[in-house]
Parts: sequence; structure tokens; C-alpha cells
Amino acid sequence: MRIDNVEYSTFSGWIDPPADVVPALAGDLTCDVAVIGGGMGGMATALRLAERGQDVVLLEAQFCGYGSSSRNGGQIASVPGGDLRLLGLLHPKALPGMVRLAENSARFVEDLMKTHDIECDYEPNGLALAAVGHGQMLRIRTVAAILRRAGGHGHVGTSEELGIPRGFVGGMRESLGGMLNPGKLSRGVRRALLSSPARVFEKTKVTDVTRHGGKVVISTPRGTVHANKAVLATNAYSGEWDITPKRLSVPMWLIEMETEPIAPERIAALGWSSRSGVITQHQIMEHYRLTPRNTIVIGVRRIERGRTYPLPAKAPDRQLVEELAGAFATRFPALADVAVARAWGGWIAITSSWLSVAGRIEDNIYYSIACNGHGLAQAPYVGSLIADLIVDGSRAEDLDGIWAKEPKFPPFTMMGPLGLRTAWTVDRFTDLLNGSRRRALRAAARVR
Repeated sequence: MRIDNVEYSTFSGWIDPPADVVPALAGDLTCDVAVIGGGMGGMATALRLAERGQDVVLLEAQFCGYGSSSRNGGQIASVPGGDLRLLGLLHPKALPGMVRLAENSARFVEDLMKTHDIECDYEPNGLALAAVGHGQMLRIRTVAAILRRAGGHGHVGTSEELGIPRGFVGGMRESLGGMLNPGKLSRGVRRALLSSPARVFEKTKVTDVTRHGGKVVISTPRGTVHANKAVLATNAYSGEWDITPKRLSVPMWLIEMETEPIAPERIAALGWSSRSGVITQHQIMEHYRLTPRNTIVIGVRRIERGRTYPLPAKAPDRQLVEELAGAFATRFPALADVAVARAWGGWIAITSSWLSVAGRIEDNIYYSIACNGHGLAQAPYVGSLIADLIVDGSRAEDLDGIWAKEPKFPPFTMMGPLGLRTAWTVDRFTDLLNGSRRRALRAAARVR
């Protein structure tokens, strides 16, 4: 795969930054609720609060949609993130609630698109958990059984039955969700938010969050917000203030890249008739998806843990792109001559339990980490539930299922450099054993 002329971006390959960035906060103000963070979660929270008549202010360090909301693979998933085998073993009572939350999150985002007339190239074709070898297929069958017991839905089949590329053995396609352009989605939600009564301040970095006299005091370089309540919707950036619960999440840097346009007949030859996005069952997954512009977006395979705050804004380095390009050539040998057009990256949040988490600090600061790789759908849904909690005073069933009674969280395991390197090494070793490259080459040869 050619990587000689890659466009390396510090933002996203899906969409350009907005031309109408709104002014930063200047001066002091008061409000009923302040939302910190303008990603999908923060925007959905503020939008819901505004719709319900609350005096709400949203503060965003860059512009709404700047973070992982516009940088991800564009997958609306209806299954919880993480390894369902491990989640079923460690959290058997919580798993049915997580499955219900994931499915309701997918429905929520679909409704959000319709309500606000957001055109984001959505294809409701499910998401396929795909096996590159027979060992991963066994894992998928186990996951499917766990999912069914927890009340979820998914169809297991061969690659031909699921309409995914022939180089994969088979997999499980989720019954809800699908693929979209996440940049267009976040831009559409931003447009709806800016049209609402909410007061939005972009280019407004929050430097501290404290409590004083029963109020939440939010400090910024040029002004201060005094709020009755506040919502921390900062995802991977949540560790910048002392008030944030310790070990709430750990930030992880992931990369995405997109190919040049590919001739339609070459794409058709892959057998990718469903156009479903594909996620492999490695310890550190790879994902592949088609776009309406006849390109393929590829992501992850190697992740980097953030060590200190503030988290840096950066573009992927050539070594990461080269490795991901090698993975693409292995899964799609018939397209090994295709060039990478652009690459970008971003920070996501992983919780120590691999479960979505929401809670409250004392009586007036709310927080959520609804990600673990599936935040595009779950973060806005959970944000809307927090907004309803603030207004109504009672938790919805889905929010209650992830609610932390105390803001105390266990240490992270397998998230350090050694653990991540070990997971990557195990993945490469199993790739050698399962013959995935040989299988993909045979599948490509049969088409010629």
C-alpha cells in the first residue's frame, strides 16, 4: 500500500473545521446549568437542557465537534464496547443493562438525525464483528450467545451470508446502527445547538472547576461562570481538573486513515455487498468501512496511552500509518496497490471496568464516560439522560444501570505500555497462526 503522499491532519479527514466559530467567553456570567465540553455528549446534553427550558451555557476549548466526535470511524454500534466474554464474566448483572443501553443509544442517534434534519451519509446496515481466522470465529459465536442471553440481537454467518469481504471467515452483524460521516453528524448537532436558546462559547478553555457557596465556579482565561449545576462532558480530557474523580478514565490515542478513491468494480469484487462496517476480533481491533466517496477508512490496530494532561493535539506519525497500511494489505491483498490519501488521530476514553459510567460529585456536578470505543452513539444518549435527570430529579432505567454510587474507581490493568505491547504482540502471533493473509489471498484469487 502506497503512503508516499499522505495528508497528515491534526483534526479529522471527515470534514473541515467550521468557518463560523463563535466567540470565546469574555466576562462573568451566571446560569442554571453549565456544560463543559462540546463533543457529541456535551452538545446533546446542552441541547436537551435548552429544549426543556433550562438556562444552559456550554463551554468548549476549541469548537464543538473538535475531539473524537469528528475523528472516529463513523460507526453507530448497538453492542457494548469491549470484550463481551470478559464483561459477562466480571459484570454479569450489569451486562443486560449495557446491552439495552447500547441498542437504545443507536435508536437515539437515528432519531436525532431525523429530528434535526441532519444529513450525514447514514447507512443503517449494522456493524459486523468479523473473524480473520477460525479462532476468532469461535470467539464470535461465544459473544453471540452471551449477547442473546443478555437480551441483545445479532446474526452470525459466513462472510458470504453477511455480505462482508471474502477475506474474512465470517462474523456477527448487529441488528441496529450502521455507518455515517461523524464529522457531518457532529456539525449537524452543532448547528442545532447554535440555533437553540443555549449560550455557547467556543475557544474557551476551562482552567479550573471548583465549588463555592453551593455554586459551581468555572474559571476560563477571560471570564468565570457561576452555575447551580455543571456537567463534565469532556471524555478523554476529563483529567485536567482536581475535581474530576480519580481514575475515572484513561486517555488513549487512536489513528484513522482513508484510502484514495477506488474503482467501483474493484470494491464490488471484494464481495462487500452489505457495506457493513467491519471490526476484527483482535485484542486491539482493526476496523474497515466503505464510504460514499468510494474510499475505505481503516482504523486502530495500535494504541498509545496518554500520560499527562493537557493532552497534546498531534497528527499520526509515518510509522503508525505504515503499520495500518500493512494491515490493510493483509486483509485486502487485491487492493495492496491503493494509496493512503489522508491520516488523522484522536483521544478516546477507556474506563477501568470497560463499562460506560455516569455519576455525580456531591449534589451538583455530573459526569459521564460513555465511550470505550462506542461513544458516538452512547455519549449523546447518556448526555440526554443526564439532562432529564437534572430537570426531573429521577434517573431513567438506562442511566441507573451505569450510575456510580460513589465517584471511586479501581486502578487500570493492562493499560500501560507493557500491557498494550503485549496485547499487540498476541494479535500478531495469532495472525501468523490463523493464516488470515493466505485466506485473503485465496479469496482474491478466486475472484480474478
